[in-house]
Amino acid sequence: MQLERLILRAAPIFNAPVAAMTKAPLLNRLVGRAFAIVTYTGRRSGRRISLPVGYRRRGDEIVIGVATPDAKTWWRNFLGDGDSITVTLDGHDRTGHAVATRDAKGAVTVRVALTP
Repeated sequence: MQLERLILRAAPIFNAPVAAMTKAPLLNRLVGRAFAIVTYTGRRSGRRISLPVGYRRRGDEIVIGVATPDAKTWWRNFLGDGDSITVTLDGHDRTGHAVATRDAKGAVTVRVALTP
């Protein structure tokens, strides 16, 4: 519980510089292969939310492993049938459909099928 609270407090401190680096052309070369910006509409708030995430890419699929998922809520927007999402990769917005799953051990993965 204490670790979860610490992560929630530290997230804005971490997210702001990572998001800025993904937008800076020179720095994006360093962090762009590991971090992307996801933008989605909150299921309860209806607000547009953008945040940096670590990812792996395989063709037109993005795989996001959610570290400490119980301390975060964003991925819950994509449970069940999932929902639309925008992923900013290398300075370009790509739309797609994201679906979150939780395995038997509690690990959460969000898979994004990018629109061709």
